[in-house]
This record gives sequence, structure tokens and C-alpha cells, in this order.
Amino acid sequence: MDAKNLEKYSSAITLSDMECFVFPELMYALVLANIMSPLIWKWREDETFKKLEGKSPWRKLMRLRQYIMDEFEFNLDLNTWGLTHKDTELARFKAFISPEDIARSNALFGYTGDQYYFDVDIRRHFGLDQYEGDIIPYWKTETAEAMAAFRLKDGYQTGAGECVSLSTLYAAAAFLVCGIPLEDIFMILTPLHSQNFLDIQDGVITNNRRLVTQSMWFNGTEISNKAQRAIRNEQVTLVANNTGWIHCFYDRATIDPDRYRHLRQRLGEYLSAPLDQLNFANFLRCSRDYQPYFQFCRHRRGERMFVQSEVLFGYEHGSPYRIHDATFDKLLEEVEEEDFSPYQIEGRLCCEQLIAFVEYEKIDIRDPKGRQKLARFLAAIVPEAEKLTEELAEFLHISPRLPAAEKHYESVRPIQIRADWSREQIIDYLQSVRAENPTADLAFYAFRDMTRCDWEPFVKAAVERCPVSIEQSRDQTEDQIYRRLQALPNDSIYDGPRLAQPDEVANYQTGDGIEKAFYLANVLRERDPDQSVTIDIRPETVVRTAGREYLFKSAKPLRKRIRIDRDEYQISESE
Repeated sequence: MDAKNLEKYSSAITLSDMECFVFPELMYALVLANIMSPLIWKWREDETFKKLEGKSPWRKLMRLRQYIMDEFEFNLDLNTWGLTHKDTELARFKAFISPEDIARSNALFGYTGDQYYFDVDIRRHFGLDQYEGDIIPYWKTETAEAMAAFRLKDGYQTGAGECVSLSTLYAAAAFLVCGIPLEDIFMILTPLHSQNFLDIQDGVITNNRRLVTQSMWFNGTEISNKAQRAIRNEQVTLVANNTGWIHCFYDRATIDPDRYRHLRQRLGEYLSAPLDQLNFANFLRCSRDYQPYFQFCRHRRGERMFVQSEVLFGYEHGSPYRIHDATFDKLLEEVEEEDFSPYQIEGRLCCEQLIAFVEYEKIDIRDPKGRQKLARFLAAIVPEAEKLTEELAEFLHISPRLPAAEKHYESVRPIQIRADWSREQIIDYLQSVRAENPTADLAFYAFRDMTRCDWEPFVKAAVERCPVSIEQSRDQTEDQIYRRLQALPNDSIYDGPRLAQPDEVANYQTGDGIEKAFYLANVLRERDPDQSVTIDIRPETVVRTAGREYLFKSAKPLRKRIRIDRDEYQISESE
């Protein structure tokens, strides 16, 4: 491989935050790798989903949400995959993207987002303030196997993953387990978050482990407000689906322009809600400063009764019932008699009266003239009526800052697989289109199938981007490291001819003999970069340095000879 391709293909192995930002094919490559993963195929055989055979994709998706919440936790431990240096990463990518653009769009290089993120001190929120100077963490995206393996790590009872890992897992499982077509699954990445838009019913957005329907998006709860944070406050960096990708910084794009137009329309519909009684209540739920100016009016036992809005929202707390949705009457049954008033409360406007005015005047809250008319109506009660109407309009409609549609579109063969195919059929199909679809080609590197990939990218990633194994061995001699590796279980987190990286061995404390050999080679190379390290991969894998040999047993059907020098890797068939 030439230097540029080697950088890209080795990035498909490590999948750091920066690598996925620079090489937009990588995100969907990991989705395809997860679709090939036997781990997710096993979910289909789980009794949880077997019971839903023949049911709608929607029913399966709602069950998938609970399954993922039970099996995975959100992991934001930035030290999981070790540390690197800003200058090192900038030097790697200068041939692809300018340091200035990186700094403007990546949290590890100074990006702090828009005003919202300044207000919440986003670097402190994510823990980035603990790193000073040139030091930054690797922010790596995990494969499905690496996510599941977190249960082997101290402090974890289940699998885990950060937002990008969870989004790729959700995308793959939505297709494989729920049967949602790939063309209806869109990945949406911002500098600080990763979500998917699933084009099913009114639309669904995945947010870490959760799913957010359109009604949930506008319900005004703290969870929904957090789910909105990225799309409401950030430029979308990347959109990807089975037809390709579009990136905010690149003039070229490979996504099908018709599918991108479709997404823009459907996402716009999802992010807009009407001004009605339910949604005004939702607005007040998250805008508590305005609650003292409003009251709710209901007929109760044949009489009009009034209740202060903040009192009624207080009853909501800890209750499964909500104001103005289908459970409203049940919520009212929980209100104490003394909290009702038979008279309209002075100095407060009835929410029902407000909506009646909106409907009678046909007010469009997105129209400045409509907001002015509404503000004049509210002015007698609400001191900052214009501010309320502006905030209400922002609450009910979000204009996502998607990558500009004006790009040079390159035609790439789309990925066309179906959920009713077998795993073998899908893998064979992806193998057949590798020459025509770069994302499919990269998927096999993210999948780590070493019988279908060049070894050089894997080797480069193993000995250049695995700082955890080096730090873990810092105070040990070579013999002590070797004995420790030999004492670990000889089980890989990957099946068949797929290989873990040294830092996966370090984090999960298990590995096949080949994987342990790469761990040792990575440490030896770091300690003496001028020495040659040779790995002979066969059933009994041997690591050789000047005058030393270390033997490891392997159960993987692989044979290869690898020589690692300071600046090059020589790979040949093992004798």
C-alpha cells in the first residue's frame, strides 16, 4: 500500500475519533463489520427476539432498545484506550485535512462548540480538562466484540461502549434483528456525538443506548433535552448510509443525492412539532421560569377547576402520567382537592385559552409576524412575552446544520443486502463488491478477518497505536511480561481468523497466542525502536529479538512471518 492508503486502512483497525473524522468511509465500514459479526447474529436466536418473529420492525425495535440497555452501559472513560499527542495526530493527517479545520471541529483539538457548550463548559463535561499541553486521549470506537468484552474488565458487569460504538451497534442490529432496510438507516455524526436517524413511522433517533421517538423528542424532559443537545447545537460533520457519505469539510461526496434529500426532508419533519396543548405543556415542562404565568383549566365532576401549572408539574414528578397526553385524566385524579381552585387564578393565563387563541388566529409560530401577534396576546400576563415566543419557536422547530448539499457527487455502488439473507450470503456479497465499494473493502479490516486483508495495516496499528499495553508493562522486565501473558486465558474475543489488537488484550486480559505475541512485540519495539522484532505466526507462534525467543500457542488458522523494523514492516508467508 502507498502511505495514504496505509494510513486509511490501518485506521479501520483502530477507529479513533480523529480517524473516523478524517476518513468518512470508516463509520459505515464498522456498521458492516458488525453486520458480519456472529455476535449480533446470535441475538436473532435469543428467545427475546424469537418470540417477535413475524412482528413488525417497530415492535422489534422497541424490544431491541431494552435489550441494548440491559446488555451495554455507556462508557465515557477517556483513558480506556490510552493517550497520544496532538502533534502526532496532526502530522498523520496533514495530507488529508488542515490542522485549522481539525481544531475548528474536534473536541480533542480545542473545539468547544457553540454557545450552549461554552455555558456548560463542555471540555470539563467530557473530562477533557484533565489533559494539558500536547497530551490527548485516544477516543476509539469499539467493534461489537470489543463492546461485549467490557464485561471482562474490572468495574463492568455488562458490555459497554461510547456514543459512536453504540450508534454503529444500533445501526447493525436495527438491520439484522429488526429487519429495517439499510436505506432507511442514516448515521449522523457531530464533533461531540454520534446518532442514527431511522426512517420508520414518524422517525426514530438513537441516542447512546436509548431510542427517541418524535413525541419523546418534544416532551420537554431532561433526557430528551440531552438527546437534542448535539443536533440542536452543533454542525453535523458526517452523514452516512448504505449509498455512501457526505462530510461538511470535503467537496466530494458519495451518498446518493436523492437519498440525502430524502433524509433532509424526513429529519426536518421529525424535528418540527405543532403548537398545540400537548406541546405547549411540554415547553413549560422544561421552561420552569414561565410556569408561574400559566394555569391549567379542566372540567372536573361537571365544574370548571383551575390548577397552577407549577403545582401540576410537581404532581408529574415521579408519576407515569403526563399533562395533556393520553394519561392526563389519570394525572388529575392524583391531584389533591386543595390544589384545585373553582375560580380562575388571577395573574395567570389558561394554557387552554392560549391554544384556542393560536388556533383561532391561525398563528404560525415559525413566522415572525405570528410570533409578534402571540407576544402581544401574552404581554398582559408575561413580562418577557417576546422572549417566550422566541424560545417557544426554537423548542418546536430545530433546523439541523447538515453538510451542504452542494457537493461533487461521485457515483459508488451502494451496499445492497437484505436482512433475510444468511450471514454467509452477506459476507460473500460484501467480498464481491470490495473492488467497487471502498467502504465494503474497509469493512473487512474493521472486521479483522486476516485471511481477507493485507497484514500491513494491522501490524502498523498494533505497534504504533496501542499505548495501554505499553503503559501496563512499564515496570516489568521482558521475562515478567512474558510470564504474565502466558498466565492469561488463551481465548480471543474474536472468532476464527480475526485478531485483537494489543490494547484489547491489555484491557480485557485475554488473548490468543498470536495476539499476545503482538502485545509483546509492541512493548519490545517501544523499549528499543532500533531492534528488529520478528513474529513467526503458526500453531506455535514465536517472537524473536536479538538473541531471545518467546513462544505462544495459537488456536487460529493463520500462518505468516512479520519483521518489524523502525520504519517498515516486512510480511511474508511463514515457513
